[in-house]
Amino acid sequence: MAIDRWLLEQHQSGKHPPTLRFYTWSPPAISLGYHQRQYPEYWQHLTWLGQKLDLVRRPTGGRAVLHQGDLTYAIVTSGLTGSRVQVYEKICEFLIQGWRSLGVELNYGTAGRGYIHNPNCFSTATSADLVLPDGAKLIGSAQLRRNGVILQHGSIRLQPDAELFAQVFGTESFTTVLLPQSLSMEKIIAALITAASNCFDMQIEVKPLSQSEWEEILAKPISEANSQLI
Repeated sequence: MAIDRWLLEQHQSGKHPPTLRFYTWSPPAISLGYHQRQYPEYWQHLTWLGQKLDLVRRPTGGRAVLHQGDLTYAIVTSGLTGSRVQVYEKICEFLIQGWRSLGVELNYGTAGRGYIHNPNCFSTATSADLVLPDGAKLIGSAQLRRNGVILQHGSIRLQPDAELFAQVFGTESFTTVLLPQSLSMEKIIAALITAASNCFDMQIEVKPLSQSEWEEILAKPISEANSQLI
């Protein structure tokens, strides 16, 4: 979360180009939406496979997301015009095309009436989220805009653990995600990078953060990065 926020700030100041980032979580964590103030106290003491779950706050809005068995994507860009929904759709097009190339069709969700009162992001799907043909939510996304620069990131559910989800949200919150077994993490990322290159008509250079970039990110006050442990 702190890296996503840092990338937004770097792009905003003209120091970094538009960026597409993928990452996973170790240990697993629950990320809270920026404005989400209420959550069960026991979330602060959850463990899984002997590891304590991190509890962090996103710089973007939305409901709580359990990051275990998922792939997180983040896009930082600028120059996109239109309403929030229109910008979501422009950015999400690479997700739709990338998964279509892997044989998986996705559609936009429609939020139920209980969305605003539900702490679990993946128990409902809004027009900013992408669902499978059976209605199961595959990708939940959230967005932050700052002076024309956009950070959009989201969680792609790949191999969620049903027992851990039940611990966090209750058994009624879990829906099975059925994906082709041949899809590896590497294959999914490669397909999404190709789709992003085509959708945004740009050349993508794949590289990790440099040592100096890591040092700059780690030197930032935790509260400033909005990624503090709760």
